[in-house]
Amino acid sequence: MQIKVGELKRNIAAVLRKQGFSVKKSGSFALKSTEREMLRQAQLMAKDERLSEHEDLIVNNLGLIKSHLINGKDLDVNKIDPELLLVESGTEYELMFRWWNLAWWSLPYERAYGRQMRLIIWDKYHNAPIGLVGLQSPILSWRVRDEFLGIPPKERDYWVNQSLSAQRLGALPPYNNILGGKLVAMLMTSDYTRKMFKKKYGNSETLMKKRVIPANLLFITTTGAYGKSSIYNRLKFKNEIVAEYIGKSVGSGSFHIPNYIYQDLILYLEQRGVETKRGFGSGPSRKLRLIDQALHKLGFSSGAQHGIERAVYLFPLVDNLQDIIQKNKRPIWKQRTIEELTDSWKTRWACPRLNSSIYKTFEAEKFIKLTMQNLRNAMK
Repeated sequence: MQIKVGELKRNIAAVLRKQGFSVKKSGSFALKSTEREMLRQAQLMAKDERLSEHEDLIVNNLGLIKSHLINGKDLDVNKIDPELLLVESGTEYELMFRWWNLAWWSLPYERAYGRQMRLIIWDKYHNAPIGLVGLQSPILSWRVRDEFLGIPPKERDYWVNQSLSAQRLGALPPYNNILGGKLVAMLMTSDYTRKMFKKKYGNSETLMKKRVIPANLLFITTTGAYGKSSIYNRLKFKNEIVAEYIGKSVGSGSFHIPNYIYQDLILYLEQRGVETKRGFGSGPSRKLRLIDQALHKLGFSSGAQHGIERAVYLFPLVDNLQDIIQKNKRPIWKQRTIEELTDSWKTRWACPRLNSSIYKTFEAEKFIKLTMQNLRNAMK
């Protein structure tokens, strides 16, 4: 199929305007407002696209989801008993992870790249999922992270490969209404997570330089979807900061370019002799570079730079992270058991909310009906 340049440019401009961007004749574009609700609305098209692409997954697994979804009034906060489940391909846990990943968050699901660890925080007492953690290989070059940690450019791949990025991190209903997101974030930093990383990636070669890097999960990074996060701010364990705010991202990503437009951009580049290799080994930065390249060739002054700044948080899993990177010191690992983290969360955040009736109002059946309505809307 031969891509028509004029038609492609008009389609891109129309999609951007529909998401709330103003598009100027110069080719620049920016959101008309950075208010929280506008940021949510801007990403609805991408979320709906993901939902409609996975209609069968959503519909065919309703029974599985219902069987592990509890009403708020049935949640006994004092008896919440979490464990971390490493999600394996082809299991019911994978279906649950994918279902919630698509249906629950307002921030659209993006395909994970490189190393991946998917975790479900599971409540053994209620036999229900508390929340999800989706970890993947981070962006190789990220100024806010690299400057904060003092990572030398020549050693960037060595240290970045000893970290992960939390693409998805949060609590599911009804746990979200008792600040379950804080529990999920805390448990992500548990001894279990770093030990599973070592077990999964010990003796693995890096794809680019074909060398074995220590399978040490030294730190995890994530971003607040709509500015600074109430979940991560003031998150402490034993008076120690769990998530450290380290600055803002420059506002780049791919949500504003729908998949059908992205495929047209790839064809457009290929028809001009541009190498567009993607997939395993190409990294999460590759898609952004291809979007940049295509949009600039089409006359847009912005590409992957959508201008929505996100707060960046760093979760160190060692006590001496900067000394490890800058002075080659041995890791001094933080010791955090699931039981200790859970008890701390219950005492500090969950139990003080027992008198609140908000979480008790959650009704599983109403939620399922609303999800199906959202799916029907996405299909229109």
